[in-house]
Amino acid sequence: MRRRLAREIALKALYQAEVGKFPIEESTQLLIEDLDLTEDVADFVRQHTSGVYRHLAEIDALINQFSIDWPVNRLASIERNILRLAVYELAHRDDIPASVAINEAVELAKQYGDEASPKFINGVLGNLLRQGLQGGKNEDSRD
Repeated sequence: MRRRLAREIALKALYQAEVGKFPIEESTQLLIEDLDLTEDVADFVRQHTSGVYRHLAEIDALINQFSIDWPVNRLASIERNILRLAVYELAHRDDIPASVAINEAVELAKQYGDEASPKFINGVLGNLLRQGLQGGKNEDSRD
C-alpha cells in the first residue's frame, strides 16, 4: 500500500513538473512536505521521480517505439507520465516485478486517465515487455 501511494505521489510530481514547468526536485519536495510522508514513502517517491528524469530520453524512446501511432509528445500528460513511471520500473528497478509495475500503471490510469487509458497503458507496456525488454532489466538496474 505504501508503494502504491508513493507511485501516485510520484505521478503527481512528474505531472506537476511537466505542466507547471517546475524542476522535478522542487515539485517532488513540495508534495512530500505537503503530504507529511514517512521517510520510506518519501524515498521511494524521490527514487522514482529522479530515476525517470535521469533516464528520460531512453524511457521516451521506448514509449515511442512501443506505442504505435502515439509518439510521446502526442500523449496526454497523465498517460505520458504513467508510462514513464512504469517504463522506469520495468527497465531500472529489479526489485519490482514486471507484473506489479504494469498492474500499478493500469490502476493509476483507471484513477487519473480517461476511459481508454487503462487499456492503452496495458497494451503499450505489454508490447514493450514482450518485444522490447523481454522480461529483463537494463544493466544499470536499481538506481
